[in-house]
Parts: sequence; structure tokens; C-alpha cells
Amino acid sequence: MQGVETIKRSSSGSGLTERQGAVLEQALRLLVDGGERALTTAGVARAANCSKESLYKWFGDRDGLLSAMIAFQASKVRTLDVSGGVLDAASLKAHLVAFAKDLLDVLAGDVSLALNRLAIGQASREGSKLGRLLEERGRRQIGRRAGALLEAGRKAGLLAFSDAEEAYGALYGLVVSDWHLRMLLGENPSGLKKNFGLRAERAVDAFLALYGRKV
Repeated sequence: MQGVETIKRSSSGSGLTERQGAVLEQALRLLVDGGERALTTAGVARAANCSKESLYKWFGDRDGLLSAMIAFQASKVRTLDVSGGVLDAASLKAHLVAFAKDLLDVLAGDVSLALNRLAIGQASREGSKLGRLLEERGRRQIGRRAGALLEAGRKAGLLAFSDAEEAYGALYGLVVSDWHLRMLLGENPSGLKKNFGLRAERAVDAFLALYGRKV
């Protein structure tokens, strides 16, 4: 595909070391297995075999740890470093499908479902920050990186839109639809996951029908 070799997959973008990433994986697993009460600095330090001092140095307080966990999880949705890259119609579609598939895979995972359910449960609690953190460090982070790909497509003359946020919202809605809500409400994900590849391709085809330019 023309231009693919000049476009590199971006990393987590958070500057985490491998060790820090491993610690966050353990913290996320604790959350899934034990809920919010299991997510203590002592518990994370014990599970990750590190000191509490290291946790505070790397992530700060508990809110900082939660913020880092959410950003780390969001980084698993791959997007592209498109600076200087050249896109053609085929490579743009391939990268959009990869993004859509990653988005589905991450949102359908035990970790993301646990985080979202926890945020919903805390939504009416005064002072709860998890919902805001999920929006700012999760969805918006993914949206900013995906927006760079859409902007690259527009600059290459492959996409036409006047509002990048609106275009990304359309892509997100086509990809996610109502299935995430159904999973949050307890629907068995096994049947849904089998069709993620097809769902991603169909969503991207629909997006390109709306915003793609004939070249």
C-alpha cells in the first residue's frame, strides 16, 4: 500500500516504561477481579511486586493511578503517527479498519467494562472523578489521536468534512452503535466478538460513504 511504510504506529504516547506498564496491567486486573475496594496502593504494590514509594513517584495519589490506568487502557486502541505520511484510499481504509477493530476489542474487554460500570455506579456520588477521568483520559485521548488520522485523510484529499469532531463522532457511532451498552448491561459478549472484524469493515465503509471523496 502506498504510503504505509511512511506512517508509523504510535506507541502509548504516555512515556511509560515497560515496568510501569506492567504495574498498570496488574492494577487493572485487580480492579476487574476485586472491584474498587481492591484498588489500593498496598494491593497494587503487592500484586505488581513493587514498593508503594515507586507507585507514588510514578503516578502520584490514587486519582493519579486511576488516570494512568485509563490512559494506558486507551493507548491499546492503536492510532497512527501521520506526520509526513502519505495516504492513499486503500491505506486510509486499512488504517481506519484497524482503528475500529482495536476500539471494539478494547471496549469489549473485561477491563473497560469494569471501568465503565464502576463509573456509572459512581455517577450520582458527589465528588466522584472516575467518569470525568474516563472522558478526559480515555475517550478524548482516543479521539484526539484518531482525529489526526482523519485530518491526514482530509489533507490528502480523501475525506471531506468541515468539523473534525463531528466526523469522529460519526465514525465512533458507526463503529460502536448500541452494542457497548448491551454489554455493559450484561449481554454475553461471545457472539458479538465473533463479528468485530466484519463490524469494523462495515462501519468504515459507511463512514467513507458519508465523508469519503471520489479520487
